[in-house]
Amino acid sequence: MVFKSLSIFVLSAAAISAQTFQPLRFAGVNIAGFDFGCGTDGTCNITQACPPLTQLGCGDGLGQMQHFVKDDGYNVFRLPVGWQYLTYNQMTGVLNQTQFANYNMLVDACLSTGAYCEIDIHNYARYDGQAIIIGQGGPSNEIFAELWYNIANCWKNENRVIFGVMNEPHDMPDIYTWAGSVQAAVTAIRLAGATSQIILLPGNNYTSAEAFISSGSAEALNMVRNPDSTITNLVMDVHKYLDYDNSGTHLACVTNNIESSWYPLSTWLRENGRQALNTETGGGNVDSCVGYLSQQIAYQAANSDVILGYIGWGAGSFATSDILSETPYYNGTVWNDTLTVSMALSPMTNMLVSSVV
Repeated sequence: MVFKSLSIFVLSAAAISAQTFQPLRFAGVNIAGFDFGCGTDGTCNITQACPPLTQLGCGDGLGQMQHFVKDDGYNVFRLPVGWQYLTYNQMTGVLNQTQFANYNMLVDACLSTGAYCEIDIHNYARYDGQAIIIGQGGPSNEIFAELWYNIANCWKNENRVIFGVMNEPHDMPDIYTWAGSVQAAVTAIRLAGATSQIILLPGNNYTSAEAFISSGSAEALNMVRNPDSTITNLVMDVHKYLDYDNSGTHLACVTNNIESSWYPLSTWLRENGRQALNTETGGGNVDSCVGYLSQQIAYQAANSDVILGYIGWGAGSFATSDILSETPYYNGTVWNDTLTVSMALSPMTNMLVSSVV
């Protein structure tokens, strides 16, 4: 009964927007591995990193991305990496040449597919400790800005690179102070010469779409501006899973998140002239997740003026047996997608993304 009523809710929303419907701009998947070993307290054991590149001994990220673009119509990939990996365990903004070159191989592989590529620092707004928070007892805003200046300087002329300021900040003592740290990163990226690329602004509560307004993240991040005082290509970064506690750690999906998250978020975005990108979402490879993911994506597409798209979690070096795996299986001849990708997330299936419509 609930499943049926929510389906009607989605279809009604789509019907309302039918006359002005535009497809979602982005759809893709996280190509994980450089972030392996990173915890929610900002620690990153870089010996556990498993770069998703065959030449570095782990997953075939290039092969996966080529498949996703060609066979599924994906047009964006998020490339998580630990801060410690890039600086070789130094709390600095100075990039280690060897480590950065390894990561750059993945970015180059991504760009070679023609897709957009998100640089994602996967540190939860921390560096080596729960209380070592950026700008609030941990690395200073100046160090954080230096990190982003150096990263942006590498890709300042590449318009298909997206800068994801930070993965899933949480338990922030002061959201307005955090917004100041985000502002420092935005200013550094723009001053490095990356003047037109998308920059993603992450809020508190693990960037929860549901808590974005109630946590104060919306109000605080709405103050972040480009150096010229505009908000052009400053996009809100939100995550939302579909299991019972929004952790993305359970097989079954129980919600499409529309009433709790996407409706209030899209309303706020429209009222404030802002946009958001759903950079992590997903569910187990079971029928409940196929159904609820399809509903969530349909609602996002009905509100594509403010929700730019979705990026699933995750592929790359994840095993195909992982509970939320979207890693395709290569049988020696062709790639085979997981259930959720083939039946819900693939633009070739849902026909709701600009890359295939």
